[in-house]
Parts: sequence; C-alpha cells; structure tokens
Amino acid sequence: MVSATSSVPPKRAWPQAVFVAALGLGIGMLPVPSSAGDGRTQRDDLDAGDLARVEAVTAPTEDFTRAEPFEKMPAGAGTSTKLVNRDAFSQPLANAGFAGERDFKIGNGFFKKIWVPAPSSTKGSDGLGPLFNARSCQGCHLKDGRGHPPEGPDDGAVSMFLRLSVPPPTDEERAALADKRLLRIPEPTYGGQLQDLAVTGLAGEGRMRIAYEEIPVELNGGETASLRRPTYSVSDLGFGPMHPDVMLSPRVAPQMIGLGLAEQIPAADILTLADPDDADGNGISGRASMVRDGDGGGLVLGRFGWKASTPSIEAQSADAFAGDIGISTPRVPNSHGDCTARQVDCLALPTGVQARLGETEAPDPVLPLVTFYSRNLAVPARRDVDDPTVLAGKKLFYETGCIACHRPKFVTRRDAPEAAHRFQLVWPYSDFLLHDMGEGLADGRPVGDASGREWRTAPLWGIGLTETVSGHTYFLHDGRARNLVEAILWHGGEAATQRDAFVAMEPDARAALIRFLESL
Repeated sequence: MVSATSSVPPKRAWPQAVFVAALGLGIGMLPVPSSAGDGRTQRDDLDAGDLARVEAVTAPTEDFTRAEPFEKMPAGAGTSTKLVNRDAFSQPLANAGFAGERDFKIGNGFFKKIWVPAPSSTKGSDGLGPLFNARSCQGCHLKDGRGHPPEGPDDGAVSMFLRLSVPPPTDEERAALADKRLLRIPEPTYGGQLQDLAVTGLAGEGRMRIAYEEIPVELNGGETASLRRPTYSVSDLGFGPMHPDVMLSPRVAPQMIGLGLAEQIPAADILTLADPDDADGNGISGRASMVRDGDGGGLVLGRFGWKASTPSIEAQSADAFAGDIGISTPRVPNSHGDCTARQVDCLALPTGVQARLGETEAPDPVLPLVTFYSRNLAVPARRDVDDPTVLAGKKLFYETGCIACHRPKFVTRRDAPEAAHRFQLVWPYSDFLLHDMGEGLADGRPVGDASGREWRTAPLWGIGLTETVSGHTYFLHDGRARNLVEAILWHGGEAATQRDAFVAMEPDARAALIRFLESL
C-alpha cells in the first residue's frame, strides 16, 4: 500500500509522527459526491476502530496549560507555512502535489481573469454581464480574503452587494408548485441580487445605500464599545420600481481558505451536532440547511454561503459566475446572467457564447479549474499557540460556551475525491449549522431552511490575518463590525449568553479572548 501523511493521530497517544493513511493515494478509487449528505448521522467511511480514534481526537480539550497536538496546523497536512503577508490566503494546500499545484495555478488564472463585454476581439474573454457586480472572481475576493462595505459615498465596494427577494409563497401557493422546496423568490424585475454595473449602453440596476446609527455598549471595567447599526436602501433604479415587499439582505465576500476541507467534513458529523429542539437545554439549537443538489436533485446538506444555502463549491462558483459576473457555465447556463424577463433591453444584448468553444461563455474546463483552485486554498499555520495569553483566551472561549457553535475540530472523509483532502484533522471553528442570532443581526429574509434571523456559523480559521490580507477588520455578513469586539457584541439569540459573558469579563480577560481569536 502507498502511504499518505495525515494529521489524525493514533488513539490518544498522539506521537510526533503523523498518522499514515492506510488506503493509499486513491488511484482508481471511485469518487464520492462532494456534497454527499442524506441525513445520516453515522460516518460510512471508517471502521469502528478509526471511528473511535476520530471521536477521541475531535473531543474538546480540557487542558489549557499548553497547545494541543497538531493545533498549529489547522488544515492538517495541507496547512500553509509560507511567510505571512498579503498572499497568506492565496497559497495551495501544502500536500497538493505537483499536479495539484499545476491545476491550482491554472485555476488561479481563470479566477483572476478579467471578462469583457461581447462581442470582443478577445474571444476567450467576452460575455461579461450584461449586468454585473465585478469583472472577475478576484474582483470580489481580493487576495482570496474578506470583502467590506463601502467606506465612503464614492466607494464602489464591489466586494459587497444586496440580495433581493420577495416574501415566500403561502402554503396554498406552495402546494401548487412542482418543486415545493424553494430557496427564495427573486424580485420580479431585478432578480436575485442588485447589480450596480452594466455594459456600455445599458443602465445598472441601482445603487446600494447604507446609513449607520452608532449604539454605545458599556462593558465591565469601565470600557465602552460602539456598534454601528446599518439601514439599507436602493437608489437610482434603472428598470423602474421594485416590488413593494422586496426584502434586501447585504452580503460581503467571504474569505476563501479551507473550502475544500470543509466540503469533505462528513455530513454525518455535522448533522450529529444539530439540536433543532434544544433537547440538551443549553439554549443553543443548531439546524441543518438541506438544499437541492442541482436541478431536480435530492436533498443534501448545505454548508456554504452566509445562510448555508449552497451544497458544494462547484455550485457556489457557478452561481457566482452567473450572478456576480454574468458569465454562463454548463452548471448555470444563463448567458444573460441575472437579467429578468422584464429587463428587455438587457436580454436583447449579445452574449459571449461561441459554438466552436461550447454552449456557454465559460465552457469546461473553466468551472472545474476555478472550483479546483477554490477547493485547494490552504489555511495558514496558527501563530503563538503556546503563548500564555492565547491559552488563557482559549480557555475563556471554551468555558463561555463559544465552542457550542464554533466547533473546533473535525476529521475529513477518508474517501474524499482528492488525496490532499483525505483523513485530515482540521480546525475550522464552525459547526456549519444555522443558528438564530437574534433581532440585531436579523435580515428578515428567509432562504430555504434558514429563517430571517438565522445564519450559518462562520468558520474562524484565518480570522486573525484579516487585516494582513484584506487591509481591514470588518466582520459579519455585512461588515458592520469594525473589529472582533464589535463582532462578538452583535451576537444575540442563541449566542446572547456568550455575548453577555464577554461583556461581564474583566478587561484583561476580554483582551485575552480577543488575543486567542487573533491567533487563529
């Protein structure tokens, strides 16, 4: 058998040597669907012995006097140990291999590719729009990092946009639909999101406006924080009025690291954490978001997007091509992007489809390569894991119950399609479930299983490098939090107890907890 390194240690011994995967590198193995998840709560990729070892190594620690074995390596053997700088989120998994790095670099080229309107002399790059938010994937995910809201009235802020929808149908209306499981109902004129940019000769759909109200918060120890509460509206509408009951929900581009490893966390391990009726009485429920796997597909676990409404990285990438850039792919063949039937001038414009290349503007292998790139972005190594202040902050993070949602550790599937993702001990600090975050963060916009108050637990790995990579420290789904303290103070609903515990801490304890988060 051929061996491959992994970060899953043997039972409780945790020697320095990394566990050797016994199934080899998978040559000739049949791949499993990356979005697999049919509601099972028992892993089907491990024997009883390995299952016991996984349960032992992923159990929360009770020792905060020193770092845990392998804690410095949040992406297992794929963890990047490159120099920490602005490119820290743009490195391939360290265990990707030569062929993997080759495909990663090619995919990166398509990720950075600037698309242009059709028709164009650059036949391999035309098809932009006609309506769009950015001209490339990297236009939103700059340096593969986190987006931000506008920092001034003239800031285009392409890394943030508004989702649009109208109230879901009534039970009677839903009963008449062929597919009763609808994620959302697009706004009839403007579609599923507001595109502020358009090709020459066409007006953009409108401009997002944000007004902030400052809310002071008193903290124990004489400290004060200020939260900014945003209100969203749209001006300069290009295609007439919106539906009177339109629901607006802002989105900033999330960071890209660790996506492929998160995709290979077994659905069973995530579903086991769900407690929709709060049976354990700890005030935290956690609900799975179950979504369709493609047109007419079965229900699988959603784990990507701010409301866990997408089952796979490929689906997320295809939706972004269509919605953000207006580029069609074989998975989402909408060559006019998000243009609706009411936007006649938009639908009349030429597309970039060329029969000699395929039936879409980005035919294969564009989407598979961009997906491969997105799946194989490494998580940087942790810093200062043995620092006494970091360890004290980690203890507070555990003791206040933050790990009930921000689950520290998982082990990926042994039979993952790509060798670099197999049987890795990873530290995302997320349960990938939906949680009620309270009225303060509510957008009032349901998406599939997610209510207007629910959000998926955001992974925390890499959060301490946000400023290094992205040049800012804006957090949460709309970037309203200007730092980690504000992000915690916005927690409500199921996380209200943890927020209140943070408020009640002595200043040095709060500083230690923040120091721990900055080490992730």
